[in-house]
Amino acid sequence: MTAAARARAGRAAFRDRVAASDPGLLRLTAGLRTVSSLALTLGVVGVFGARVEQLVAGAMAAMVATFAVREKEWRGQALSLTAGLPVAWLSLTLGTLLSGTFVGVAVFVALIFGAVYCRRFGDRGFALGMIAFQSYFLSQFLGVGTEGLPGLYWPVGAGFACSALIRFGVVQAGPEQVLGRLRAAFRARFAQLVSAQVDLLDAGPDQIDKALDQVRGRTARLHETAMMIQGRLTEGTPDDRAASLVQRRIADAEIAAERLGLLILTARSAERADTLTLHLPGAVLPESGLQPVRDRAVEALHRDLLALRTLVLRSADEDRGTGLAQVRNRLLGYRDDDRLPAQASAAVRDVFRGVGEAARAVMGLRIALGGSPADETDDSPETARSREEIEAEDAAIAGAETEEDEQEEERRGLERPTTRTAAQVTVGSVLAIAGGELLSRERWYWAVLACWIVFVNTSSTGEILVKAYRRLLGTMLGVVAGIVLAGLVGQRVELAFALVLVLVFLTHYLARLSYTLMSFFVTAMLGLLYTLLNTYSFDVLLLRMGETALGAACGLAAAVLILPVRTAHRTDELLVTVLERLADVTRSAVRQLSGGPSADLLDQARELDEALGDLRSSTQPLTHPITPLRSRRNTARYVVAQLETCAYHARSLAATAELLPSQTAIAADPRLAGAGERIVRNIETVAAHVEERKDAGELETGASIASLLEPGSYASPRYGRVTDRVLRHLGRLDDAVTGLARPLEVPLRPRTRQGRRAA
Repeated sequence: MTAAARARAGRAAFRDRVAASDPGLLRLTAGLRTVSSLALTLGVVGVFGARVEQLVAGAMAAMVATFAVREKEWRGQALSLTAGLPVAWLSLTLGTLLSGTFVGVAVFVALIFGAVYCRRFGDRGFALGMIAFQSYFLSQFLGVGTEGLPGLYWPVGAGFACSALIRFGVVQAGPEQVLGRLRAAFRARFAQLVSAQVDLLDAGPDQIDKALDQVRGRTARLHETAMMIQGRLTEGTPDDRAASLVQRRIADAEIAAERLGLLILTARSAERADTLTLHLPGAVLPESGLQPVRDRAVEALHRDLLALRTLVLRSADEDRGTGLAQVRNRLLGYRDDDRLPAQASAAVRDVFRGVGEAARAVMGLRIALGGSPADETDDSPETARSREEIEAEDAAIAGAETEEDEQEEERRGLERPTTRTAAQVTVGSVLAIAGGELLSRERWYWAVLACWIVFVNTSSTGEILVKAYRRLLGTMLGVVAGIVLAGLVGQRVELAFALVLVLVFLTHYLARLSYTLMSFFVTAMLGLLYTLLNTYSFDVLLLRMGETALGAACGLAAAVLILPVRTAHRTDELLVTVLERLADVTRSAVRQLSGGPSADLLDQARELDEALGDLRSSTQPLTHPITPLRSRRNTARYVVAQLETCAYHARSLAATAELLPSQTAIAADPRLAGAGERIVRNIETVAAHVEERKDAGELETGASIASLLEPGSYASPRYGRVTDRVLRHLGRLDDAVTGLARPLEVPLRPRTRQGRRAA
């Protein structure tokens, strides 16, 4: 390899690592956009000889205009910025004119309620509410008085203008650009997962647990990226047909990658590996799977997994040359039983089949994203067949009718989450104002800010408690850092603002990763701002910590006393939603596989994944390391892992069912309708017990799903493997649903008459 080729390979590897660590470059974009807006504002305002107060006002306006506006489309962002500027001026005016009066406090409390309540109107409501609150807070922070108010209008306007210029002209992140970066991140994370699977195949007894944990983590990261892509398809694709194609190919690739990991686990064990092993932290392989098997077939498998990784990393533009075409042809050939290594064990042969299916998924994804991956003259017969299948599926997707989504009944009054949260924040803020005045009549607003922030993106008392703990920890550490930085900087304004830019970047870059680190950098930055405003002292930073603790405590008290949403109640509510979505996907997929009407299965599967993501977030207080309830933590992890297992098998059933209109190698089997009835009934039974309904029954157990089928085409050569895969997913789904009985205390009722009808 030449030096130029090595340099290109190194740059490509670096881009892939960056793309995988920050999908869509969303964190990097947020950090660069905020810092660039801040720097440009400081430059513009500084040119006119502005005072320090004006520099701070412009900088904070640029920051809030950047991070508060989070709509995905350009037009929506522009409208929010345009409406946000007069809102900022009005809020800044009220805060300054009414400062120190009872009316000012009353207006601030009303503004807090309105800022939270208006989030029910979507991203624009969130943006305007955030801008109004932060502008009022800015008026209290600066404390310039009525005589200095006119001098703040133009720096705030400059901050909004600079934010818009950076957003639309310099650090652009339009829907199409973000979706393109997310697709690159999906490829990079797919390749990382394959690398982890190679390590799992080769790992010895001492490395098996670490290798398995790495596969679990990278499987979860791949799923996270797939969900991010699906959430941006509407804005980032030209039409519904393109969105459907990408959605289908992303789902296929994710399922193929996860199934490949499961097959490797099975190949390492004397028995079929449980899907739960991929989702439950701490689960280990059976003892018989600790020693890696090394023979010629496994060596060839190792080579082909590395070849699959190369295939994944190559984009459509890079997919040239006969060498890569030969690799693709070889991998796709494993979809044909005649091309499988004859000397390999049955489990290893299944892994080769999984490699072939993964290669097909990569090929379909590449066609959907960037056109034909290579010259078709290089195709082998197996590759040509795969291409024809993909084209037939794409045509079927293009001709499908789009059904309107069912709208859920909207909650009203205090049952609406935004209204309830607004009431809680308002009461907590009143308590914070009263307590903050006792600590400091000049800086009571810090307590209000802490109370406000602990309610952002939380939905239960447990989530608020965890967020308050993280904010207090970050603030305490930030106070120490602020003391050190303020002492080092002194009155060197240029150095202080340069450090502020660095801290702002780190705040926004790490916000999605760690709330504690975000709070740390924010507090350290405020120490520098106090230095610039000539109000810095050790007592001020200690007061900042005390006000933060007070505000967090007031927020927690309001969450507990005012319309509380207990963590257990919230998780039960979300658990029922997940079970309902799971039942819908399973019912629709089995119905379509048995010859019933088609449905939009991928959208249903996406709704299931979204509901499962909400449940996973809501259980964080139960699984947090500080929780003293160890048994509840283990139960929550086990239930979520079982539901992730159910979701994987439901997604696989949905993907297989959607192949029916276009694939002649797959036929509907009417017998599957009866086989899936027990699963759906059991899912509904579990949901009824979680809701504590009086009509809740018992879970049915008995013979395997396969034994419930009549003799027939199940054993036929043409449909055997596909039908076997469907039955395997149904059986595993049945087992996973039954596995929820013990932790959720659902009674089991063995069936006395199974009517066993094995083929």
